[in-house]
Amino acid sequence: QTQLVESGGGLVQAGGSLRLSCSASGRTGESYTMGWFRQAPGKEREFVAAITWYTTTTHYADPVRGRFTISRDIGENTVHLLMNSLKPEDTAIYYCAARRAPSYSEYVPSYEYWGQGTQVTVSS
Repeated sequence: QTQLVESGGGLVQAGGSLRLSCSASGRTGESYTMGWFRQAPGKEREFVAAITWYTTTTHYADPVRGRFTISRDIGENTVHLLMNSLKPEDTAIYYCAARRAPSYSEYVPSYEYWGQGTQVTVSS
């Protein structure tokens, strides 16, 4: 079993930055892929970014590519999402997720473990 806890959300003005963190405990390993998803009110949960734990290969959704950076800290068993140049349309609950496969996916059901989510609000 893998437990995920997100932190770092908050309120920021457009153009600002936030860094989200996801602390993983329990069963994790090199074969895992970690992802960030977000869900805005009235919308479906959508893929944001992913990183394969061992190779650190990263993948981004088009709306965030060039503004967001995903990274992982092996020693802390933590994944970060640095969000720069934030826009009001980035407002959502952001979820950390883990997938027991060494390849990324944008498909929500392919991730077995989820955190509780952290709110990010970007004001205009």
